[in-house]
Amino acid sequence: MDFIPQINLLSGFSNFKFGQTIAEAELVFGKPEETQILDDTILETSCTVLHYWEFGFSLFFDNKNLKKFSSVEVDNDETTLFSEMVFKLKETQLIDLMKLNGYLLTDSEQQEWGEKRISFDDAGLDCYFENGKLVSINFGVIDDINNYVFLPN
Repeated sequence: MDFIPQINLLSGFSNFKFGQTIAEAELVFGKPEETQILDDTILETSCTVLHYWEFGFSLFFDNKNLKKFSSVEVDNDETTLFSEMVFKLKETQLIDLMKLNGYLLTDSEQQEWGEKRISFDDAGLDCYFENGKLVSINFGVIDDINNYVFLPN
């Protein structure tokens, strides 16, 4: 597979849209290198994760919402956001890029494991920095039956 990963906020990842199925993901990206089930008994959530380690991303499918595509974790240095290679940006540059495109920083927190998280809730986007360098991005959005919007971390 030869492609440049593209973040399409509130829409999907590259040409794969939120709400699509695992079978459709495998048609687009091929078979994953690893599949994992993650259950959170406290939040009462469950998801199936397709890991594409070689390509630097993982796709999350909500098991309580018909296994629909709900979020992505990406650490591929070639990833673009608003046509910018996002992993080459410093934290302030990323905040400026998001602001330029209508999304304001809503939260920033030093994580106990050492990374700094910055969040843009209106975009469903969390960015993790380690020693000033962007190391991973999580983004996604799904609507459940009650119109509750779930923005995964």
